[in-house]
Amino acid sequence: MSRALRPLVEGVAPPPSPEEACSRFLDLPFLLFLDSASAGHDRGRFSFLAADPHMVVRSKGPVTSVWKRGSRVWRAAPGGALRTVELVLNGLAAEKVAGLPPFQGGAAGYLGYEYGGRLERLPPPPCDTLALPDMVIGIYDWVLAWDHVTNQTWIISTGIPETGPRREAAARDRLRMVEARLSGPTRSPGEAPHRRRRSSVESFPVPDVSGGGALGLRSSFSREGYCEAVGRVREYILAGDIFQANLSQRFEIPQDRSPFAAYRRLRQRNPAAFSAYFVTGECAVLSASPERFLSLDYAGRVEACPIKGTRPRGQTAEEDEALSSALLASEKDRAENVMIADLLRNDLSRVCRPGTVRATALLELESHPTVHHLVSTIVGELDPQFTALHLVRATFPGGSITGAPKVRAMEIIAELEPTARGVYCGSIGYLSFTGEMDLNIAIRTGVRVGDTFYFQAGGGIVADSEPDAEYRETLDKARGLIDACRGAPVPIELAR
Repeated sequence: MSRALRPLVEGVAPPPSPEEACSRFLDLPFLLFLDSASAGHDRGRFSFLAADPHMVVRSKGPVTSVWKRGSRVWRAAPGGALRTVELVLNGLAAEKVAGLPPFQGGAAGYLGYEYGGRLERLPPPPCDTLALPDMVIGIYDWVLAWDHVTNQTWIISTGIPETGPRREAAARDRLRMVEARLSGPTRSPGEAPHRRRRSSVESFPVPDVSGGGALGLRSSFSREGYCEAVGRVREYILAGDIFQANLSQRFEIPQDRSPFAAYRRLRQRNPAAFSAYFVTGECAVLSASPERFLSLDYAGRVEACPIKGTRPRGQTAEEDEALSSALLASEKDRAENVMIADLLRNDLSRVCRPGTVRATALLELESHPTVHHLVSTIVGELDPQFTALHLVRATFPGGSITGAPKVRAMEIIAELEPTARGVYCGSIGYLSFTGEMDLNIAIRTGVRVGDTFYFQAGGGIVADSEPDAEYRETLDKARGLIDACRGAPVPIELAR
């Protein structure tokens, strides 16, 4: 490993709005905005913006390729994608600066759900109509970081991949570039090739959403088809194959608004602690995730916060209170949540020090703009012989969006869902040069490809699930993303 050098750090005063700051960098490649849009949330303390990375590692199936800044081509890389990222990080190091937000430059981007097929023996994914990479990870040499508790903002510039005196000079050049852009005009998005792909699977109109037909909203399932798939999951449960499985449907909607305009509306209407906006060469990723998959701090403390159990928000205070109380009292939802918490404890025990994995909170109510959730918190201490990427390999994808047992649930998902999930139900986040990590579960997440926006919503199916109720729950969860596409503040009424 190269000798760790202290990054250059400069405070920005007054702190710029993260949303406005992001608009100053829209023309740069691989723009990544890790956005705690729900800054008042206890896990929504920090936001990060980075772009124009030193390197990007991309994988699709067994093929891994690497792009370096200034290059016109992608070059094949031997070995697995995460191993490639690991080797790159081992050759780059920056000293941790105390008192700053935890992401101080490093690896960041997304792992798609199908990357789990590289970690477990699983059948091929279902029809992959979008053919997006399973992983896109940038190696970012600078980051703009916000602390929403102290209301401070910093530019952190590492100067990698340079060494010696050139490293400080490179860090200073990049820092000045960020400063200049923050005081400059709003930029137009770059010419990233957002490719149009035509679906090769049947899709169905969604009449259950008010105005859905006029919007052109379609789904990979009809209402009847989704309910039949719920029934098939219940049959597997009764046969003893699994205890639960997460079943989702994919929506698509024509979209002529810019991806960033849609994201701005999404974060305004549905703020979430683990939101993200990421522009790759193939798509723009928009996420309003409320769920932390994994975090790892500098001392090796691990935290996972699975969500299981959902109710929509009420139209009145009385209805809202009744819905949240019903969720807290629901034996079905409580059993689902505890089951997934146990799965996470088992996964974390593979790489954490013996005796350190425990639940510090079970079945806590979290309320968001469109839904109520039940959330549990599992913690542990990473065994010193393992790294952050060992932790990812031991736990990905998160159990809250697969089911239990995990591998068999994933096999059933591949059988019943018509399309590959892509970014949805994967993870978006960062692994800092300092070893710290924070990843979301990519729910409430969609991708803009060409002039179409694709997004998914699902839920955990258990033995006593009611198919029609499970279908309605997917629509409740999709409300924020549908609303972001509508471009109007009119609430969406869901048929009951």
